[in-house]
Amino acid sequence: MVNAQGASTTTPVDIVPLGGVGEFGMNMLLISCGETAILVDAGVMFPEPELFGVDLVIPDLATLDAYRGRLAALVLTHGHEDHIGAVAHVIERIDGPIYGSPFTLALVAPKLEERGIDAEDRLKPVAPREVVEIGSFRVEFLRVTHSLPDAFALAIHTPAGTIVHTGDFKIDQTPLDGQGFDLHRFAELGSAGVLALLSDSTNADRPGFTGSEREIVDGFEEIFSSAPAKIIVTTFATSVFRLQVLCDLADQFERKVAFVGRGMQQSSQIGERLGYLRIRPGLQIRDAEVGDHPGEDVLCLCTGSQGEPLAALPRMAIDDHRHVHIEPDDVVVFSARVIPGNEKAISRVMNHVARRGATIVGEGQKHVHVSGHASQEELKLVLSLIRPRYFVPIHGEYRQLAQHARMAALVSPDTQVLMAEDGDLIRFDGTGARLAEHLPAGRVLIDGTRSGEIADEVLRDRKHLAADGLVVPVVAINGRTGSLEQIPDIITRGLAIDPRHDAVLRDAPELLARAIEDAPREERTDPGLLKERVRVELQRLFRKRAGRRPLVLPVVLEV
Repeated sequence: MVNAQGASTTTPVDIVPLGGVGEFGMNMLLISCGETAILVDAGVMFPEPELFGVDLVIPDLATLDAYRGRLAALVLTHGHEDHIGAVAHVIERIDGPIYGSPFTLALVAPKLEERGIDAEDRLKPVAPREVVEIGSFRVEFLRVTHSLPDAFALAIHTPAGTIVHTGDFKIDQTPLDGQGFDLHRFAELGSAGVLALLSDSTNADRPGFTGSEREIVDGFEEIFSSAPAKIIVTTFATSVFRLQVLCDLADQFERKVAFVGRGMQQSSQIGERLGYLRIRPGLQIRDAEVGDHPGEDVLCLCTGSQGEPLAALPRMAIDDHRHVHIEPDDVVVFSARVIPGNEKAISRVMNHVARRGATIVGEGQKHVHVSGHASQEELKLVLSLIRPRYFVPIHGEYRQLAQHARMAALVSPDTQVLMAEDGDLIRFDGTGARLAEHLPAGRVLIDGTRSGEIADEVLRDRKHLAADGLVVPVVAINGRTGSLEQIPDIITRGLAIDPRHDAVLRDAPELLARAIEDAPREERTDPGLLKERVRVELQRLFRKRAGRRPLVLPVVLEV
């Protein structure tokens, strides 16, 4: 194989997406060459409703075990949860530093502190156009525009050639911070020759161009000029550019600004500290002070745009927030994209808000949100600048990847498209590029403490409970003679209201008592054996007479 610079190479370069290719979220990519491997991003996915009690979903990290001792760095493209949320879970597998922009690392640091991980000396901030040497790789950081500050694309210079990873991006020609997309460097890389392009496909099915963050100003000006009481805006806490627009409008319309919710407060503090968010002195008030001001003089910026039950807006919607209460005539604005799977949760919050008498404004009523991801014409522009030898669409479900692949075939007919999914090992070697094998690439479920993994059998039990309920038979037995002291009690939770269940529960104590009395004495005096008999008898009874299989947890009391 001859690399993009004309030099021959026999050392293969492998790329393995562990998450984020064929799905939204959980972005994580492994790149290895010889004795060096690096990880690009370590993100989470938020769970579907059927994952009971699951707080976060992260990629299965088993594949990384084969690279122990070789994982030389973690490289972060930007600070969204689907790119940094799993850093605390992978850091012990990384032997070297964590590279990212100052804003990205400022968001990562408190996550590590919460888990008791002291990694401050491993967090290495980098600047646009900076190049770091990591074993066999030279990683160059390129500025791109996104919905938060300090987002990077990566040009990874390898022995096989240059690999460009766009990260999440759009091409905003009028960014609020004045720091534009580095089109010039993308063009230079394309002219020099690029082995492979890995590009964000999130909006590959959206025609045209994605709007600038400045485009929401007109929609919000209408709201500010007409709202008779409080304005409450929910958006992603890390959308610092959105926060800046809203703070500027609050200043213009003489409203105080309160950041409500832990994530919103943390992001605004980081943004201010690093100079990405500028708030005039005297403009901001604490959430505890909202009630001290007339509603028409207040703007609340809060978390909860996806309906998360413990976030600020969902708690305000059921009048359960300590400091902020939604009143009639308030205007509540949902200024965020609906993440697939969250529709029901968001709808539930909106209904609660409506019950409080407030007006709800979403993207369908006014232009209050723009995407942070490139639409088709921007994706085509990047493809035309880079014109890679190989193209791998990433970040999206398969339909977005397929649409992006079709665009690549039109823009750059000489480019070979490699359609990969999580776990596919893409190998660049002397024979070209191919999908060489498939490695394990599952998911790990994290419970509500964000510290423990949920095993398959635990989730199975939770689904079982949700579907069929719980039955707890309480049996009091004489430990010496094995005789029943009284008719068993049966406690139930989660059983549907059904005449068949009523009949079973009415007859079950007597039937269970007879079954216990018919058992051998040795079984009746052995609590373990007796629990198993009680469980089997009740499961058989419910299955035959009610057609259900509740989870049966016997309790045997020896007296």
